[in-house]
Amino acid sequence: MSTSAKIRPIDEAGASRTRSSGRALQKGQQTKATIVDAALGLATHIGLEGLSIGALADVTGMSKSGVFAHFGSREELQISVIREYHARFEQEVFYPAMSAPRGVARLRALFDNWMKRTSIEIDSGCIYISGAVEFDDRTGPVRDALASSVLTWHAAMRRAIEQCKERGELLADVNEEQMLFEIHGLILALHYEARFLRNAGSIERALKGFDNILARYGAQAPAQG
Repeated sequence: MSTSAKIRPIDEAGASRTRSSGRALQKGQQTKATIVDAALGLATHIGLEGLSIGALADVTGMSKSGVFAHFGSREELQISVIREYHARFEQEVFYPAMSAPRGVARLRALFDNWMKRTSIEIDSGCIYISGAVEFDDRTGPVRDALASSVLTWHAAMRRAIEQCKERGELLADVNEEQMLFEIHGLILALHYEARFLRNAGSIERALKGFDNILARYGAQAPAQG
């Protein structure tokens, strides 16, 4: 077979179709991202159960069929919102803390970042907290997605506590689950006290609570200025 026989002619029409298909896919992904962003904004204020295709169509200026085409169901829309919330949570809370040294410094960075995000959400709402209220007595993929996200975050916090023990910065007999429970309790109390009861000084009390936990479990709490 000659060399020329091996060379396939350029299919200009095919190349054009490929480029068009790629642009359409990119545009579709951008549109979906825009819808998810709008849905997340709504969900933080009205909850996951408050989301509807119609409400999103109004917010985004799209048709109901246009919004529906990107998800196929309200349930899939809710799951997409949970995934987006979790991705943003990781970007704001988890990843920045990884630059801190392992041990109490990193655990504190994780908690501080968590606190910062919670304090911002006092004016809007936390998907993890409001979602737990909405789906605690239900079953199904939305609840599973929400619980999986929270458990993933808890696993990261638990690992940070374990690293503190490995470095000798916490007592050897510290129960990681108990310490995580107490730290998580501070976040829940802060959200309740600041958002619902609107008690002044809630953030400072949460920070003091974290120092008390570190001191009780063997770490040296930093001096307060």
